[in-house]
Amino acid sequence: MAGDGDIEERARREALTRAFLTFVLVPAWVVPAIADWAFHRATGIERNAGTSESLLHVAMSLEAGAGIVAGSVFEIDAGVIATTALAAIAHEATAVFDVAFAKPRRAVSQAEQHVHSFLEVLPFVNVALAAFARPRQAMALIGLGGGERPRFAWRVHRQIAPSAFLVCGASSVLGVGPYLEELVRCLRAQRRRDAG
Repeated sequence: MAGDGDIEERARREALTRAFLTFVLVPAWVVPAIADWAFHRATGIERNAGTSESLLHVAMSLEAGAGIVAGSVFEIDAGVIATTALAAIAHEATAVFDVAFAKPRRAVSQAEQHVHSFLEVLPFVNVALAAFARPRQAMALIGLGGGERPRFAWRVHRQIAPSAFLVCGASSVLGVGPYLEELVRCLRAQRRRDAG
């Protein structure tokens, strides 16, 4: 009987995590992503840091997105928790390199830095949510599972609401789209410079 309670509690935690991730965290990513893009546009990124920095922004979007997709689509286990953690670490490393690359090439305002801070913390919130949903798998991942073994099943979650696809899809377009526009703008400016 206690095992059923554990299953019910696990299902409740995972449903809560998935709802928060889909309807709060993913949309919360969009506003600062658009603000960040606007800062880049205002500093004329295509005329200074250019394509190289823009590619870093696309990479960070994909890194953050990998963790979000893993937590949204798959049943949360040690594999998903590890993926979200690795995505968050990769995103942070790229973010550090991005600012170091950008600062000598264009103005990076204090306001833009604050937007960066928000964008940097979201992937780690994703890790915390995944660990909250499956604390035993999180502990097993680091060898403290108390007999529970880490699982790397990669099973698509059976109860993904259609509204979740709509929210994640719209947020992805709004979160990644501006960075793709930035990349196209930078590539065009680079082509014009190369031609001139």
